[in-house]
Amino acid sequence: MLSEVEAKELLSFLTLDTRPDVKGQATEYILGLSGNRDGCRYLQTKPDFLKALVTLTTDPSIAIVKDCYHSLINLSADETMHQSLIKDSDFLPMLFKNLLDPEFMFADRICTILTNLSRHVKTCKEVFKAMQEQEIGLAQIVDIFCTEGYNNQASLHYLGPLLSNLTQLPETRHFILDKERCVVQRLLPYTQYQASTIRRGGVIGTLRNCCFDHAHHEWLLSDAVDILPFLLLPLAGPEELSDEENEGLPVDLQYLPEDKEREEDPDIRKMLIETMILLTATKVGRQILKARNVYAIMREFHNWEKELHVAAACEKLIQVLIGDEPEPGMENLLEVEIPEDVEVKLKDMDAKEQEQLEKDQEDLLNPDKSQQCAGIVRMM
Repeated sequence: MLSEVEAKELLSFLTLDTRPDVKGQATEYILGLSGNRDGCRYLQTKPDFLKALVTLTTDPSIAIVKDCYHSLINLSADETMHQSLIKDSDFLPMLFKNLLDPEFMFADRICTILTNLSRHVKTCKEVFKAMQEQEIGLAQIVDIFCTEGYNNQASLHYLGPLLSNLTQLPETRHFILDKERCVVQRLLPYTQYQASTIRRGGVIGTLRNCCFDHAHHEWLLSDAVDILPFLLLPLAGPEELSDEENEGLPVDLQYLPEDKEREEDPDIRKMLIETMILLTATKVGRQILKARNVYAIMREFHNWEKELHVAAACEKLIQVLIGDEPEPGMENLLEVEIPEDVEVKLKDMDAKEQEQLEKDQEDLLNPDKSQQCAGIVRMM
């Protein structure tokens, strides 16, 4: 790393008044540092460098501004850097000001930085607080997200994951689930937004987080929102179902064409299933999902799914759909108090299940290794 003398000299080049070619070399060097863990840790001890990067995002040179934003993306990807970045009183206000500018060419990079910073609850609260201080409401963020072409130089797809992260906070969930605002209804079509996996996944993550608020399950499944077809359709395939099975399904899922394709991203498929699992945590949710024949779609999906961790989630949902109702007093699974010793055992079982899934996945990807290990076992 740099000596104190070298660091001081480099910092002197990171100013708006520095000659462009010299300044460009300096920002390129910082970008290189930000690209690895040791470099990030070093910059964490140099708050003046972070402040200089923020200042240079206003530089006349597009190349220099681009380097600065790339460096800030790299730094925000390292969670140990979050507090250092947020401590700069100008940082978050600058990001939000530029995000709202429909002509700002680096808005996508800002979305990425804000998404990185809001991954964990502590800094997510700081991001939300900065929004409020800048008098930026969630309604404004949703409007921008839902306005196609709001910024002709940026796709703003990463506003989806940002919304998903913000729904860690009850304030955001309350806003999205407000029955008078119709925010959920505006977001639902993006569960099938083919132009971007990022945007699609962000919306589905948002819906999943909102489903932790079980008091809204009946409303979400009612005709006022009708969330179920939007969760189920991406998981449905071209398999032919019986007339009886089709008649029980939501209208949008009946008699699907032979070329019907499923969601291509396994993480999104898992989030869709997890959202339905949350909806089955309440009695009304279980009743509706069973009555609308979700099992028929999930049965065919399970036969098709090749990713073990997604198939495991599907199996959990199927078990609920075909299982008996919980005993009286246990109808709402999100409110059931689990004894501490049982919770420990359940976590241990989940950890072992995940370990086995990873091992099975490794064996599938490395059959020679699997055979070798089996040979060693036999020799023992």
